[in-house]
Amino acid sequence: MRPFAYERAATAEDALALHDGGAAYLGGGTNLVDLMRLGVEEPVRLVDVAHLPFDQIELNAEGGLVIGAAVTNSDLAADRTVRAGHPVLAQAVLAGASGQIRNLATVGGNLLQRTRCSYFQDAAKPCNKRDPGSGCPAREGEHHNLAILGHSQACVATHPSDMAVALAALDASVRVRGRAGERTVPIEDFHRLPGGEPERDTVLEPGDLVTAVEVPPLGMPSRYRKVRERASFAFALVSIAAALDLDGGVVRDVRLALGGVAHKPWRAWRAEDVLRGAPATAESFLRAAEAELEAAEPLRDNAYKVPLARNLIVRTLTELGEGT
Repeated sequence: MRPFAYERAATAEDALALHDGGAAYLGGGTNLVDLMRLGVEEPVRLVDVAHLPFDQIELNAEGGLVIGAAVTNSDLAADRTVRAGHPVLAQAVLAGASGQIRNLATVGGNLLQRTRCSYFQDAAKPCNKRDPGSGCPAREGEHHNLAILGHSQACVATHPSDMAVALAALDASVRVRGRAGERTVPIEDFHRLPGGEPERDTVLEPGDLVTAVEVPPLGMPSRYRKVRERASFAFALVSIAAALDLDGGVVRDVRLALGGVAHKPWRAWRAEDVLRGAPATAESFLRAAEAELEAAEPLRDNAYKVPLARNLIVRTLTELGEGT
């Protein structure tokens, strides 16, 4: 690990002023510090933002949530308001990492964590995300847990966050403070697909600081389900955040987002369009899943994710429809 300077920001304005070229914001550090140890990230300065006054969970006037970026994952999952009104979010957070990591990891950091692709994490190997133009050896190498949707010739990595998948299904937005002022970014637009610039995970500009996440009211049953290679804190092979609202056995509204399949949390818009107004049956759920997965382009060793995602969609929606 190379030497670096450390500064603790007292205010958001301090943080913006301290974040000059080569700096990085430090929240819980559960991802950034690991990457620094590996030599993947080499910031010249760490700006500690974990102690800024963004550590509260509040209800807004519409009954939605405003979650501060410095809220820890443990506090988010344990919050009674979250568990009662947005259970899919609490379940997703509890499905990610160990209790010790959740005690440190922050909401803002969770959104911004980098991929766990082994080529990205190995500084001795080429990786377009780490070193643009150097190549993507994962396409022909080890890719069994990488993307089947939305990938490009430049990158097939997947986004590792469970929480972000739930937030995608919940139509959340991200509050950002930058040198030009404050703005709110819909989470669907916050993370990027790789295209020809896989080094850019999000639409954030240099120095931008995530301050909060806004989550609208949900008002329908929801669930998060995660399939992984081991029951402890492994990353998802495929995961799903789902919410389903029925009216007399007909789908009135539905929200679906998938994890473990793309460079960003994958909102299943096609499946949702197929389901709205359709009978809440296994046949409808299967038809919707197949419509969404028509765009899948699996690689040599990860085609298993297509039937896995299909079955996960059908099973989760069936259970929500049955109230189980």
